[in-house]
Amino acid sequence: MVATTDLVAVERPLGWRRLWRRELAHYPEPKARLRYLAVVVAATVVLYFQLYVTSGMATLLLTDLHMSFLYFVLALAAGNFVGAFGSLFAGFTDRSGRANLVVVGLLLTGVLTLVVIPRVHTGLGWAIGSLAVSFVEGVILVATPALIRDFSPQVGRATAMGFWTMGPVLGSLVVSAVASLTLPVYQSWQSQYVICGVVGLVMFVVALFGLRELSPRLRGQLMVSARDRALLEARARGIDVEASLRHPWRQVLHFDVIISAFGVSVMLLIYYTEVAFFTIYAVTLFGFSLAQANQLGNWAWAFNAVALLVAGVLSDRLRVRKPFMLVGGVGGAVMVLIFLLQVGRQPSFGTLAVIVSLISVTLGFAYAAWMAAFTETVEARNPALTGTGLAVWGWLLRLVVTASFLVIPFLVNTVSTLVAAPEHLAEYERARAAGTPVSPELAAQLAAIKQAALDSPGQWRTWFWVCFAGVLVFLALIFVMKGRWSPRAALRDQQEHDRKVAAELARLTPAAGQTP
Repeated sequence: MVATTDLVAVERPLGWRRLWRRELAHYPEPKARLRYLAVVVAATVVLYFQLYVTSGMATLLLTDLHMSFLYFVLALAAGNFVGAFGSLFAGFTDRSGRANLVVVGLLLTGVLTLVVIPRVHTGLGWAIGSLAVSFVEGVILVATPALIRDFSPQVGRATAMGFWTMGPVLGSLVVSAVASLTLPVYQSWQSQYVICGVVGLVMFVVALFGLRELSPRLRGQLMVSARDRALLEARARGIDVEASLRHPWRQVLHFDVIISAFGVSVMLLIYYTEVAFFTIYAVTLFGFSLAQANQLGNWAWAFNAVALLVAGVLSDRLRVRKPFMLVGGVGGAVMVLIFLLQVGRQPSFGTLAVIVSLISVTLGFAYAAWMAAFTETVEARNPALTGTGLAVWGWLLRLVVTASFLVIPFLVNTVSTLVAAPEHLAEYERARAAGTPVSPELAAQLAAIKQAALDSPGQWRTWFWVCFAGVLVFLALIFVMKGRWSPRAALRDQQEHDRKVAAELARLTPAAGQTP
């Protein structure tokens, strides 16, 4: 069935075809647009819950599957490497669409986390399942922010991106919260995968029926404010979609796109260290229990989520991005430095909760503004290739994380010994209570534990210095991105844009020329 409108001839799919044909021929009304944005954000939260679930019970996983820390981190590095090429693959969403990739991704990760991974009995089986989840996440890392950009004009972009960035953050918060509540009950790492698998399949059903996307003619245009809506639809009649998508990599691979993507990737080294290893170093370095480590994570991720939203709203209200990146980056560098000073000491739970929460707040301010600025930097090249630009970012981000995960187990080689320490110490207590002599093997293990406890602070401190340097690199590279420093100059730009929109709309649709 075909309906002819004043925009284009639009085929209206019937029945089950509506589940696959998701393109909108018209820019949606505000309520519908917010509904689609909410589905994208919720899907992102669930996908990152599934990706990060291991961090909530990593010590249990390592012990049960007899994995060394080296093996575990190399598997994570391999996952990020695979995810990097998932991100590159997602660059094709500019041509093929984004929504179906999200829906199919939710189905795949739901099945993997609910059915496949909980049934593995070896480190290799877990690693293979995790690689599959990581590839899907690499695709979603590009597809979901591209959808957010499509449904959010530049005026309001930072707020929308703040909500999207809450996906990974709330995913981490959900991991910590669920682990805190359920691990004392179920006491197994498999339970965490089952829980997030069920949640993932529920989200798949929601997205299957509730997620749509703009047609290529609409998403391929620059939209500064909601007032541009009429102009976008008027322009769409004459857009040559194929021409706008020709030579995508040649159009996007420019210095400002590449170097700004690299800058935020190294800034996020501290974030990915927390995501992957927070419970490990909180337990082995600061002596907290697994439950306390997850509670610390709750504080950090909750404050990060709030900071993302506040930064997004303020950035949009002032119409600038770079000041927020600068202030957040400087504050983040200071807080990482303060955290460094705690390594080797025994800070209280409250002290460490305040420090990690302030790290999350400051870097959250920087990141929400950066996401908006990056999409605007790509749009300045070609708004039709936003997905390709985000693919460059996703690829570089995953490669940087891969490289860091290859370095960490060699730089910090004490973790496996300290993770296994409770088991060996319990064996020693049993031998002492029974009055039996300590075996040479156990004596060697106890000596190794003592040495690891002495070496661990210095090793972790070295890595956190690398994370500190990453924040400094980010600060140096924000100056190449598009955007004003002054709110007054940004307001003048928007007013000039509004005048041009009104003039072009009057030219394209004379009858509507009196309505800007």
